[in-house]
Amino acid sequence: MSDSSIPQRDISGFKVLLARPRGFCAGVHRAIDTVNAALERFGAPVYVRHEIVHNEYVVATLKKAGAIFTDDIADVPEGSVLIYSAHGVSPRVRAEAESRSLRIIDATCPLVSKIHKEVLKYEGKGYGIFYIGHQGHVEALGVIGEAPEVITLVSSIADAEKVDAPPFEKLIYLTQTTLSVDETQAIVDSLRARFPHLEDPPASDICYATQNRQDALKSILGECSVVYIIGSSRSSNTKSLKQVAESHGVSAHLIGGPDDLDLDTLPKSGSVGVVSGASAPEEMVEGVIEKLRQNGACYVEESIIREENVLFPLPKQLMA
Repeated sequence: MSDSSIPQRDISGFKVLLARPRGFCAGVHRAIDTVNAALERFGAPVYVRHEIVHNEYVVATLKKAGAIFTDDIADVPEGSVLIYSAHGVSPRVRAEAESRSLRIIDATCPLVSKIHKEVLKYEGKGYGIFYIGHQGHVEALGVIGEAPEVITLVSSIADAEKVDAPPFEKLIYLTQTTLSVDETQAIVDSLRARFPHLEDPPASDICYATQNRQDALKSILGECSVVYIIGSSRSSNTKSLKQVAESHGVSAHLIGGPDDLDLDTLPKSGSVGVVSGASAPEEMVEGVIEKLRQNGACYVEESIIREENVLFPLPKQLMA
């Protein structure tokens, strides 16, 4: 956001603390750019399996450009272009798509693809895998589909406390990329209390962008009476931000954009926080800031904890 959009400090009203990093991560940029590049190269329509990312504004924009979103590959005419969303797909979905002679473009986030490969690696080494993730989430479905016979889904501490012991001597946990870091650690601790030989993955599966946005939010929570988290209610990483704020005792409101801002929740003084999930467009952030300015915000301060410079190349089919 440019300096010209930031109002001068006043003596009345409330301050806005705008956290950064925020908004699109490298995987989301890549997924959206993939759909746009496919439309440019092949023309409309192109089909996308599931929402390319979990954000209604992004999906609506791409629909207008000629993308068709579906969860049922049977809806895709044979020979059409089909793009896998950033969340990834299971081998069953891949096989179904290949059987229909579709032109496949894989926009799976590389950090999600890494977990798919980890599943296969540890399955091959005879491990049982606890997968920490959300029941029914499309990313979780894709990962579990790689080796359902060795994976046990754990979605909460309650699950960890009652899950049956898997019939494997070696155990490891893997996680969805978009979870609350603190909540995930609590689940791991609960699992390890029951299974002391549980191994850690080589590196955290929670992606850098999820971690960064949670850290950015934590950096402002001590000053805020209320936080507005911009993103979709379907977005796991956005809901994780809400969990983080509430776990620190701060009132948190998940909003899609300025039209969802409840003015009755605004304070007359003090500070409010604004952060956005990894699939939320900056236009929505700017719209929320403008509405806050119109309704009592006297000053906007951007709080930057680190810069992000991660870039992922487009799928190879679109690079030539």
